[in-house]
Amino acid sequence: MKNSHAAGLAALLKPLHEPFELKSFRPKNRFCMAPMSRYFAPGGLLTEDGANYYRRRAAAEIGTIITEGTGVAIDHTVAADNVPIFAGQEPLAAWKGAVDAVHAEGGMFVPQLWHVGGCEDFNYPDSPHAPLVSPSGFAGPDVPGGRAMTESDIADTAAAFAHSARAAKEMGCDAIELHGAHGYIFDQFFWDKTNLREDRYGGPDIADRATFTAEVVAACREAVGEDFAIILRVSQWKTYDYDAKLARDPDEMHRWLEPLVQAGVDIFHASQRRFWEPEFDGDPKNLGGWIKEVTGKPVITVGSIGMDRDLMQDFVEGVSSPMLNRMEELVAMFERGEFDLVALGRVLLADPDWLIKIEQGRIEELTSYDRAVALEQYEHN
Repeated sequence: MKNSHAAGLAALLKPLHEPFELKSFRPKNRFCMAPMSRYFAPGGLLTEDGANYYRRRAAAEIGTIITEGTGVAIDHTVAADNVPIFAGQEPLAAWKGAVDAVHAEGGMFVPQLWHVGGCEDFNYPDSPHAPLVSPSGFAGPDVPGGRAMTESDIADTAAAFAHSARAAKEMGCDAIELHGAHGYIFDQFFWDKTNLREDRYGGPDIADRATFTAEVVAACREAVGEDFAIILRVSQWKTYDYDAKLARDPDEMHRWLEPLVQAGVDIFHASQRRFWEPEFDGDPKNLGGWIKEVTGKPVITVGSIGMDRDLMQDFVEGVSSPMLNRMEELVAMFERGEFDLVALGRVLLADPDWLIKIEQGRIEELTSYDRAVALEQYEHN
C-alpha cells in the first residue's frame, strides 16, 4: 500500500484508541486479544513461554489480553491434558506470572474460564481426561457427549466457576470472561438441540434454558463482589452447526440474555464468524449490535477482523492474508455505537505487532496467518 493509504488507515482507527472504563476493567484502548486455545500447557500448567506470549501482545499496544480458555476447579472441565487450568496452587502461581507480565506492559488481563461440557477435543482425541458431563448427554444434535448432569453436578460446577473467579480477582486480574459460546457447557444448556431436560434447567423457552448460566454468573458475582467486571462470551454458531440460531429474532434474544444481565453480566463478547454480516434480516446490525440494543450492556465484537477469510476455512490447510479494506466499516459501526471493544484473533497469532505496524504505517510488513506457523509461535513470541 502507498504511504498515504497507510497513514489514512492509522488515522481511521484513532477512535478505537480511546480508553474504556467499567468497574475493575479499564483498558487504555478498545483493542482486545481474542481468546484462542493453544494447547501448550502440559499437565494443565501454563509455561513461562505461555506467559511471554501474552506479554508480547500487551507490549505491542493491545489494551486487553483475554486468555485462551482455562479449565475451572472441577475435574470434568476440559477434554485434553494440555489445556491450562485456572485452579490449584501451582497453576495459579503460573498464571500470576502472566498477569504481572501483562500489567507491566500496560495491559488488562482477563482469564477466560471454560468448561467443555460434553465436547471431546477434536485436536487431541486420545488425550486423557476425566469423564465429561453435559445437560442431557449430548454435545450436538444426536451427537452423544458426556453423561447427563445431576442437580448436584450443576451445583458443583457453579461452585467451581465461582472458585476460579475469586482466584482471578485475588491475583489481580482485571475482569473474568465466561466462555458461553461455540457449543461448550453454557451453550449446551442454551441450545434446545442439546438441552432436553425437563427440570428447571430445561424447557421450551430459551429463558428457561438460560437458568444454569444465570446461576453460574450469580455465583461468580457473589465471589468477586459488585465492582469486579464479568464478561460473557456468546455465539449463535456451534461446533456442530455453524448456522445455528439460538435467537431467531430480537425478542428471543432479549429473553435469552436478560436473565444473564440480571445475574450480573457486565459486558457481552459477541462471537460471529464474520463481523460485517447482519444478524437478522432487514437490519444491518451484527450480533454485537443487536446484543447491545436488547441488553443495554457494552459489547466486544469479533469475527475475521483483519483477515480475508473466516476461521472455519482455516481449519484446513492454507494461508489467510491480511485484509484491511473492511476497517472503515468496522469504525463506522463503532461510531454508531454498535460495539464498545473489538477482539482480534488470528491477526495477533500471525503478527504480535499488528497494531503497532498499522500505527506506524508499516502495512507492507503485516504477516499472513498460517495455521502451522501460528502453533509454533507460542513458544517463541
